[in-house]
Amino acid sequence: MQGTILIADAIATNRIALKVKLCAAYYHVVQAEDMEEALACLRENPPDLVICALTLPGGGAADLCRVLKASPDTAQLPVLAIGNSDQAVDRFTALEAGASDVLLKPLDCTLLLGRTRSLIRARNAADEWEMREDTTRALGLAEPAAEFTARSHCVIIHSDSAVSVNWAKQLRPQLRARLTLANPEEAIRAAANGPPDAFVLVLPKDPVPATAALRLISTLRANAQTRHTGLLVVQLAPDAALAATALDLGADDLMTEGFNPAEMALRLHAILRRKRMTDQLRDTVRTGLKAAVFDPLTGLHNRRYALPHLDHIAEHAVATARPFSVMVADLDHFKGINDRYGHAAGDSVLVQTAERLRNNLRGMDLVARIGGEEFLIVMPGTGLADAEKTAAAICADIGNRGFVVPGTPQPIHVTISIGLSVGPVEEEGHPLSAEALMARADRALYTAKTHGRNRVNLSRPAA
Repeated sequence: MQGTILIADAIATNRIALKVKLCAAYYHVVQAEDMEEALACLRENPPDLVICALTLPGGGAADLCRVLKASPDTAQLPVLAIGNSDQAVDRFTALEAGASDVLLKPLDCTLLLGRTRSLIRARNAADEWEMREDTTRALGLAEPAAEFTARSHCVIIHSDSAVSVNWAKQLRPQLRARLTLANPEEAIRAAANGPPDAFVLVLPKDPVPATAALRLISTLRANAQTRHTGLLVVQLAPDAALAATALDLGADDLMTEGFNPAEMALRLHAILRRKRMTDQLRDTVRTGLKAAVFDPLTGLHNRRYALPHLDHIAEHAVATARPFSVMVADLDHFKGINDRYGHAAGDSVLVQTAERLRNNLRGMDLVARIGGEEFLIVMPGTGLADAEKTAAAICADIGNRGFVVPGTPQPIHVTISIGLSVGPVEEEGHPLSAEALMARADRALYTAKTHGRNRVNLSRPAA
């Protein structure tokens, strides 16, 4: 399953129609018909997303958002509200209370699923950073929270400069941020003197140039300077397919009905708040852990960081019933490299190995050096098939390309063996600990070594 979604709506046919659409997209759905039942479901089994009618018996989407925001455990849970076109006041109230968006009936399935994917993806990314921060705090290395925040900087990207000027004039009184204007060709250059905190990308009315403008999202997300910048996409003409594409490409938020200064300010405030939070989490990990939990040679995390982080991943996997994969990898015959070429050459091979490992993994995956030539890889949310593909790609990348080392006449040929285990796994009614899963991967590595090396071996339960 891709995630759990709570649908809260008093009308059974509405819940059933939504459930059919979401289950067809492989989401697990739970239902509630009033505020009391919705809160009970949230307490019993927190979902990844709440889809809530604007009005419910005992409250509504805005009330639900306020309750969620009041608790640290649910403050970041996304809420997608559903309403009618005559509920403009309720719609804005829900947005003010913290709803991620309000979709109006009749619902477009393409936009609904695009919004759902985007919100759950953002939630999962935030959870990953929070788990890494928890590890940092557990080690006593977290930095204190900043006491103030600098004024934000937003760039409005619009092909019509006159319209941009008018929008900025209306937006400035409602947004505590510096606004600059750019056309699509200038967007990347606008970040040359430091990336902005958010972009507002305006799509033209005509579908053809609007589709072309979407390419800028991929460019911004691929650029090292702007990949973490918030991105609000504004449609001048509604188009559900384009909207879903924008979200899938990496837009943080979306306005489908054109410019509204109050709504744009509200959405930008939310984007900027999330960006500040994720920036702080990244900084905590980057600066608070660097000296104590990074391997100084390869720049990878070391054992001290990796084992507590693996524990957090395992606990989260058990709580959410999501898989995760653990690999223990070891360079084959590494001692011979040190003996033949010297320790400087061996160090160079380790540094290059670390880089190749990183290149084959996602940003959310963990790779750590836990011994001389031994590495631990943890892949959250990854089942057996994807883990085996990744492990095979690592073996090929290490073994098929020689290592160019200064002072040696020819590239050094190196291979790697990998032991793999997948969790969560239960034995005698209890989930195996992270330590036990790592031990399984270690035994699988030993088997790979004894069967010829340069291969991946899967841990299998004892008969």
